[in-house]
Amino acid sequence: MPISEPDLIRKLTLRLLPILIFAYFVAILDRANVGVAALTMNTDLGLSATAFGFAAGVFFVPYVLLELPSNLALERFGARWWIARIMLTWGLISAAHAFVWSPGSLYVLRALLGAAEAGFFPGVVFYLTLWFPASYRGRIISAFMTGIPIALVIGTPLSTLLLQLDGIWGLHGWQWMYILEGIPALVLAIFIPFILPSGPQEAKFLTADERKWLVARIEAEQRERAASHSGSHASQLMKALLSLQVLLFCLMYYGLTNLNGAVSTFLPQILKDFGFGQVQTGFLAAIPYIFGAVGMLVLGRMADMPGRRQMANYVALSISIVGLVASASTNDPTLKLIALCVAAFGVFGAMPVFWGLPTAILSGAAAAGGIALINSLGNLSSVINPWVIGMIKDATGNYNGGLYWLALMAAMSVAVLTFIIAIYGRQRVATKRVG
Repeated sequence: MPISEPDLIRKLTLRLLPILIFAYFVAILDRANVGVAALTMNTDLGLSATAFGFAAGVFFVPYVLLELPSNLALERFGARWWIARIMLTWGLISAAHAFVWSPGSLYVLRALLGAAEAGFFPGVVFYLTLWFPASYRGRIISAFMTGIPIALVIGTPLSTLLLQLDGIWGLHGWQWMYILEGIPALVLAIFIPFILPSGPQEAKFLTADERKWLVARIEAEQRERAASHSGSHASQLMKALLSLQVLLFCLMYYGLTNLNGAVSTFLPQILKDFGFGQVQTGFLAAIPYIFGAVGMLVLGRMADMPGRRQMANYVALSISIVGLVASASTNDPTLKLIALCVAAFGVFGAMPVFWGLPTAILSGAAAAGGIALINSLGNLSSVINPWVIGMIKDATGNYNGGLYWLALMAAMSVAVLTFIIAIYGRQRVATKRVG
């Protein structure tokens, strides 16, 4: 009986994506809940906006340094065991945030959390390339990354509600928030080795014919991409890491990677400045993330249309710029919230459609190393931007300058994408396969 490709892709999607989306949901919840904790934690620890921005950004220092070795370890040891290891360590460290007592102790634990989580996102992106043909990756990566806005839509109000536990057993509300939100990662770490196959060859939920067809399809695409790379496994990896194209993708990703991170980190405080209470702030902050989830799905589907991959990136970044500039230009609460919803549509849609570009070009060890390098160097902006935004807030008394700064970062990504297209040609960047 012939294999139905749409049915097979649907089966893969239903079997793998719910697990991965939930894991990413937990990762983002544990990473971003510091923004909600800041509503009361900053006062308890004596944190200025600049110090808080540094605490938010220091997460990414070890995250950047350990991304590449972590992703290569995932390729070596298998996805299910390595992802479980990542989730176990980050769950423990996330819960330990409840016991920080000073700015310095917060900095240390944020850095440890970054070290623990290093490799998760690029590891999953690489993992998806082992299962899904190139023509489906835009929508699949977009669907996976809906874990970000889903975590923020659900997690932001939930976290603010947990702040109301203040005083129980002598703990602050933000301490309870960290403890309770660290538990899901620990539970997932136990179950993932048993429910997540490392690759199609181990997929017992597929028939023998489906496994054979899928493995042949993925290997054929990898051979086609690798045909343009001469040399050994190691030399292919080194060529990818030293490639001008990969470095340009790093710069483009630098411009867009912290857009959603910075928005999610500072949004509760932006809204609180208008005089809203903690619970009101949490529920209002969830609204832009709903638009972000829609942006991911709509722009991800656009990216998979023939010849539309570049356009999807331009649309996402342009909408981001318009929304960020508009939100920075007004101090009216309603208009600012509307502008942030527009920004979120583009900001959250930008990252998944970006990943359709490098994953269509790299394969094998080059893919594992190249994807990790792009994510690592790109995330340097996540170290710098929160600190810059915090300094601007302390200097000006509001977050408008920080929003302008983020719009400038998105504009830089537009310029770099234009440069990539000019050098490598529209056809090479737009097509699903590169020979």
